[in-house]
Amino acid sequence: MAQLNITLNQEEILQLLSTDHDQAFRELLKSSLNSILMAESTAQLKAEPYERSEERTDSRNGTRERDLKTRIGRITLTVPRHRNVPFKTLVFENYSRSEAALIASMAEMVVNGVATRKVGRIMETLCGTSYSKSAVSDVCKDLDKKVREFRERPLTGNYPFLTVDATYFKVRVNHRIISRAFMIAYGTNQEGHREILGFGVYDNESKPTWNAFLQSLKDRGLKGLLMITSDAHEGIQDAISKVFPNVPWQRCQFHFSKNISEKAPRKYQAGIRADLQEMWNCEDVVKARKKRDSIIADYKDVAESAMKCLDEGFESSMTVMILPKGMRRFFRTSNHIERLNKELKRRSAVIGVFPNEDSLLRLMGSVLLERNDVVSTQKAIFSNKGYQALLASDAVPKLIKLAEEQRQLKAA
Repeated sequence: MAQLNITLNQEEILQLLSTDHDQAFRELLKSSLNSILMAESTAQLKAEPYERSEERTDSRNGTRERDLKTRIGRITLTVPRHRNVPFKTLVFENYSRSEAALIASMAEMVVNGVATRKVGRIMETLCGTSYSKSAVSDVCKDLDKKVREFRERPLTGNYPFLTVDATYFKVRVNHRIISRAFMIAYGTNQEGHREILGFGVYDNESKPTWNAFLQSLKDRGLKGLLMITSDAHEGIQDAISKVFPNVPWQRCQFHFSKNISEKAPRKYQAGIRADLQEMWNCEDVVKARKKRDSIIADYKDVAESAMKCLDEGFESSMTVMILPKGMRRFFRTSNHIERLNKELKRRSAVIGVFPNEDSLLRLMGSVLLERNDVVSTQKAIFSNKGYQALLASDAVPKLIKLAEEQRQLKAA
């Protein structure tokens, strides 16, 4: 990977920060993105400027200027040119995708007559220009196509681990503002890399909607599942037992700890959470059960409801203990999808109420597509060798057996 050098004039930036914050941030962003463009050019040419190298694939041929619209105004970037093979960059595509979705969503509010004058002024501030109805339509069509292709892509290969969750957004439907459930599936493939596998907008979180969502993943080719992590929503549990009957459920330990401690008197909550953390970190399920029994014995007289919750939900929160120790911490909670939900909320805050479900799907889908580009290139959680070792171990039959026990318990 080429070295990234960002050169900034400290005095100018500090001066701008004291007088014009927006201009200062534009200069910072411009310098950063220009440095990325130069680093991409070096990586493609396999040579620094003026460097003599046998590995060099082409030579530089000057630069050209190209504008990029951002939420802090328009900036002009310096794009390298190559003499024979065209220079390629992901800067404009990756940066602009979710940016364009935000613009399109806000513009659509204006077109549909939903927005106020304030929204119009916000658009002018964000985009630096106004958008005609035809321009909005073109942007929406392009984004809809990219989001649809990402959302409906075939799922090839094995995905041993899956995490699912939902968050809510306000949408205008038939002149009323209502909440819609936005469901997300976060998977880990056999190479140990995480991917956003699916998402969708539903009326609510229920058994039918969760069944439909998980079935849509299965129809697209999701296979090789060994475990599914989520909170304790009944709809999710029902869908797992019906759509993936041989896959056990891992109850999110973070949510479970919260469920338990909130049922206890406030003065005992901190102590219970600390003891639960020790329980989660036990080396095996036998030691974890002993710690559970110790916690229940210590608090049953002062936090009876909390201890009943712990006792009833303990086993479903320990599915992860079947996995090798090095894998457990990555799949015992749904915290990574919770962080993603927070990012979606942050990015949607400027919209407030989405004018329709298509607008919600467009913006959130674009953000997820952008996020997937990042997480899919991060360091693998485990290697394919580790995955093959897992398949060859006795963990797989244990997981299948546990899934059967969970189904029987649910049916009882």
